[in-house]
Formats: sequence, structure tokens, C-alpha cells
Amino acid sequence: MERRSVLKTTIALLGTTTLLSLGYPVLRFLSPTVRRQSGEKITIRKEEIPPGSARELVFEGTPILVINRRETGFIALSRICTHLGCLVGYDKYKGQLVCPCHAGVFDLDGQMIAGPGSAPLRQFFLTVSATHVTLG
Repeated sequence: MERRSVLKTTIALLGTTTLLSLGYPVLRFLSPTVRRQSGEKITIRKEEIPPGSARELVFEGTPILVINRRETGFIALSRICTHLGCLVGYDKYKGQLVCPCHAGVFDLDGQMIAGPGSAPLRQFFLTVSATHVTLG
């Protein structure tokens, strides 16, 4: 085999490998993501979350807070901050959700009050019965 044909084959192999390694992420980026309904349900007794307190859970792979607001009842919000994805925490004394990374502050409805975030926290559907709260 000639040296020239070995070089051509090597360059063609490297070029193909480079094209495939760059092409796959581009195709994944351009193709729409499909959300599958998992059917997951979580049931919590109401007495486990007294008024003014919250409980941290993981629902469908997302860390969430189920908050029992004193005036308006239960709400389920994502803990993922809309700025850079840090996990927000519940400050029961101030009645706010606070992001420790960049001082983002959300109200108990998930709306942005202060900080660099631009969107409200994602809200999850929940059903409240006489004795239980059910997510999903």
C-alpha cells in the first residue's frame, strides 16, 4: 500500500468521525423532545404538612416543594430556579422561596420577586381531598 493511500484513508476516517461526533448533538438539539406521561402519583396526608410549612419531594425526576400556604392552601412548585437551575429553599419565616446561588426570591405562588431569574417556578398539578394531597 502506498503512503499516499494510507494518508487518504486516515484523513477520510478522521473526517467521518469528526462529522459524526458533531452531527449527532446538532440533530438532538434540532429534534423536538417528547414528554412521556409517567403516570406517577404521590399521596401525602394533609397533617404531614401543617399550615405555613413545606415538604421536599422528588416527582417525575424533578425536585419539588409541596407548600401548605396559610391563606390559600396547598401548592406544588419545582425547586429548580429559573435563572441557572440551583435548588431553591423554603424560608418559612419570610414566606418566600430563596435561591442561594444568586439571591433570587420567589413568592409562594412561584412568581419572581427579586433576583436575576426571568420566569416563575414551574407548578405541578395536585388534588386536595379531605385528608390527602395527591400529586399527578
